[in-house]
Amino acid sequence: MESLDRHIVTLLAREGRMSFADLGRKVGLSTSAVHQRVKRLEDRGIIAGYRAEINHTAVGLPLTALISVVPFDPSAPDDIPERLTGVPQIVSCWSVAGDENYVLLIRVQRPQELEELLATIRAKGQCSTHTTVVLSTPWEGRAAMVPVDPPTVTPGS
Repeated sequence: MESLDRHIVTLLAREGRMSFADLGRKVGLSTSAVHQRVKRLEDRGIIAGYRAEINHTAVGLPLTALISVVPFDPSAPDDIPERLTGVPQIVSCWSVAGDENYVLLIRVQRPQELEELLATIRAKGQCSTHTTVVLSTPWEGRAAMVPVDPPTVTPGS
């Protein structure tokens, strides 16, 4: 990816609603040239989408927790994410290295709802859970820095 495209991606990661005109001024291109570059970045899957940053407390979901899960039967198919896909309180699901298989980010209204959600996750996921409740969020969703020279991945390495 060219350095100009990296600059565009970095700017959009920080402010996804930046207009093509503003983006063009910041990177030194015309509005139409920036639009074409952004479209190519989207087509290549580098820009995968845009989303709103939500104040979860303001919309009634003040309780955030991280739930680590481990299957009851480690020899069973690894399909916990598929079994939990329809649970709307699960915001993110990450496959992780370590003692757990997955970590789930959840948002709910109150502790009772968290307790009910844990029972749902255990039943649907056929797994045990370990829960960490978030007390405060100093920051979240920070845009990752786009590396200037990404490592080259060669097949078989």
